[in-house]
Amino acid sequence: MNAIARVILLNGVGSAGKSSIAKALQAITAEPFLHVSMDTFLEMLPEKYSNHPDTFTYRIDSEDGKPTVVIETGPVGERLMRGMRRAIAELARQGNNLIIDEVMLAGERADYDQLMSEFAYFVVGVFAPLDVLEERERRRGDRMIGLARWQYDRVHASATYDLQVDTRKLSPMECANVIKAKFGL
Repeated sequence: MNAIARVILLNGVGSAGKSSIAKALQAITAEPFLHVSMDTFLEMLPEKYSNHPDTFTYRIDSEDGKPTVVIETGPVGERLMRGMRRAIAELARQGNNLIIDEVMLAGERADYDQLMSEFAYFVVGVFAPLDVLEERERRRGDRMIGLARWQYDRVHASATYDLQVDTRKLSPMECANVIKAKFGL
């Protein structure tokens, strides 16, 4: 049997800084940690399934006079995300330490909690104010404008965390240092 893996799940709205925190954390942990990004799994889909009812559709609405991108998930998208969580669990089962970069919108947390119960598993909420997220979204240029607005009230709704970090106040490396200290990484 391999050593019990340590799993850090970073949950937050798109553009909150999860990937930057994951990379910073990888640079300072005593042991190697794999960065497992939800985006990597989404990129596995064939191009023709981009914005497709079987996978994920993105509808632009308006909220408070600003664009908001509503995501609807089809059966292939649900299967992909369920498979992703199980693939992540298998990576950990093989003794790999993991930093998961995720945007949890529905029942994913309960699934993760069950799948990760055999590991040293910690969930970190990655926060930033909506205006900061929207500015980052605009600056990045690789995100649909309005995605952060739609995710904002959904991602952290009723969520409990082992730790919360605010990326408006702390740099990615400062967040990584807080996470490392909190969980003894």
